[in-house]
Amino acid sequence: MFYALATGKVRTGNCKLQHVLEDIETLNQKAQQEVYDITAISFHAYAYLADRYLLLPCGASFGDRYGPILVARGRMTRAGLRGKRVAVPGKLTTAYLVLRLYEPEFEAVVTPFDQILARVASGETDAGVVIHEGQLTYAREGLSKVVDLGEWWHKETGLPLPLGGNAIRRALDRQVIQQVAKILKESIEYGFDHREEALDYALHFGRGLDAHTADKFVSMYVNEWTLDYGERGRQAVQTLLDRGFEKGVLPHRVQAEFVE
Repeated sequence: MFYALATGKVRTGNCKLQHVLEDIETLNQKAQQEVYDITAISFHAYAYLADRYLLLPCGASFGDRYGPILVARGRMTRAGLRGKRVAVPGKLTTAYLVLRLYEPEFEAVVTPFDQILARVASGETDAGVVIHEGQLTYAREGLSKVVDLGEWWHKETGLPLPLGGNAIRRALDRQVIQQVAKILKESIEYGFDHREEALDYALHFGRGLDAHTADKFVSMYVNEWTLDYGERGRQAVQTLLDRGFEKGVLPHRVQAEFVE
């Protein structure tokens, strides 16, 4: 998504951008203090930030009948999850929110996302919610899938699962907000049009992933939804926020607002 911006392939006009790479839960936490003007953000975290950030109209990740995967060492049922210790990648991640919608009664053990498979495999936790490329590699650790939360969500709602997007501070000048939305879309379009070189760039941050697995993972979450939410994508975001409130996970009702 950001290849063209990071390498100067897209003109940014009078906007000077500094790129900061951090895991999503760190970004969620820093957004509470408005550390960054523009930030990737979990849609769960957005529920607590909607008064300070607007959602940019592109750059989102959706799982269309797939998403974060709950894994365990052996067979585990939905009822068997109740009361268990579950490694989660952060309490502001969408993975955590959707797991609470699936089964609200478990003990969350906040764990860096890239350590979750190891914690489950070692028995430190009973199960774990896997995000990022672990969705494709968990079986190598001898772990089993309990449920694909994106698949479950689709059965419940008929909608794709909105995981995260890009947000921008409301306090910025309206013209700047519009300009950022434009150049972010141009960067994503450039990445689609120059896929191989964009993927080569992304592999620098892939934690040792081989090119085939990286390509498969990128295809899952950087696609037509990334370029434009569309009406169905926006409906999915609002449905997630509504259900989070109705099930008592979110403390208040939230209306998603997008930069137009």
